[in-house]
Amino acid sequence: MKKLSLSTLFLTVFIDMLGIGIAIPITTPLILNPANAMLPLDWSDANRTILLGWLIASFSIAAFFGGPILGALSDKHGRKKILSLSLIGTLLGYILFAIGIMEKNIFLLFASRILDGFSAGNITCVQSAIADVSKDAATKARNFGILGMAFGLGFILGPYIGAKLADASIVSWFTYQIPFYFAALLSLINFVQVQFYFHETLDKPITRPISLTTGISNLYHAFNDKQLRWMFITFFLYYLGFNFYTQFFTVFLFKKLHFSISDIGNYMAYVGFLVATAQGLIVRRLAGKYSNQTIIYYALFGLSIALFLTIFPTHWWQLIIITPLMALCQGSASANVTTIVSMSSNEQGKILGLNSSIVAASAALPPLLAGYFDAINIHLPLIISSILVFSAWYLFTVKLKQKLTTASH
Repeated sequence: MKKLSLSTLFLTVFIDMLGIGIAIPITTPLILNPANAMLPLDWSDANRTILLGWLIASFSIAAFFGGPILGALSDKHGRKKILSLSLIGTLLGYILFAIGIMEKNIFLLFASRILDGFSAGNITCVQSAIADVSKDAATKARNFGILGMAFGLGFILGPYIGAKLADASIVSWFTYQIPFYFAALLSLINFVQVQFYFHETLDKPITRPISLTTGISNLYHAFNDKQLRWMFITFFLYYLGFNFYTQFFTVFLFKKLHFSISDIGNYMAYVGFLVATAQGLIVRRLAGKYSNQTIIYYALFGLSIALFLTIFPTHWWQLIIITPLMALCQGSASANVTTIVSMSSNEQGKILGLNSSIVAASAALPPLLAGYFDAINIHLPLIISSILVFSAWYLFTVKLKQKLTTASH
């Protein structure tokens, strides 16, 4: 039963990430290119970029409030019921986005991202389910590595498929909304396979308070808990730094390297392939040879260097050379950070709910700020990204590494 549940969770995350990946190469050109008429023609490039940041952030802001609620509900009512509910919200969100593009209605785009973001707690449900069936730290690291591989594989195919489905030069009736209808279909398939093949992993229900302010409360508790404070501060800086890259790098590609929607899709697929390789193959091997803290120590330092190097390319091939270092370090850091977080408490839903709030907050801030930073200098968001990850590495070295090493013995 455990193997079946794990395989179903892998497929769930893969299809979910495929849908999210489909949207990645489309949103930036949709808003920044005046020819798409989503905004008045007299809007400046800076104003378009700032609004794009708010649109991207709306997803994470909604996830900040929705994630903890769905996490708590999954502890009480089970992973399967809440996962199914969230997938319905995701399906409706994609349909609404497609309608917004067709009607040239920016408000519908925001409504779509908010609905989809609130439903994004399905990742917390999946993480909780994986923690439920993982018997020890090494198993958790391997299983979260498999989860990371599903993320990566989704991002390999998602951006590529999304870019092609929006390219009218391939098929005359392909438009920007077609990829979102396709993503909605994937969500429907995901919902159906969860109903038939996912077996509940929660053995004993846990009842916790449920409120819209849970996300804010989670941040307060995470940063004020004497035992967990430095872990969450450190990983918040890591999430925050990397999200400056993930949330806004398409703008860098579009503006500086003049990538087309197809180019963006191809590059993001390349990144997805590298991350999937790192998490699906390399991380699983490293988990049996090195401790979580050792891997994180080197991965965070390498990631800060890789992110800084991304400001220098002026041609696409230069970027292709730098990206493998970033993908390897990110893939190694991500799975092991999640493992350490999940091991810090016996209440999987609760601790992963706290982490979900940290992740959502760290994803909401970068696009909000990056639009303004981009108006100052196009390289500034990436420079800040590198500095934040380096700060996370420094805090990990000073505050956590020795403590975690001692605790593991």
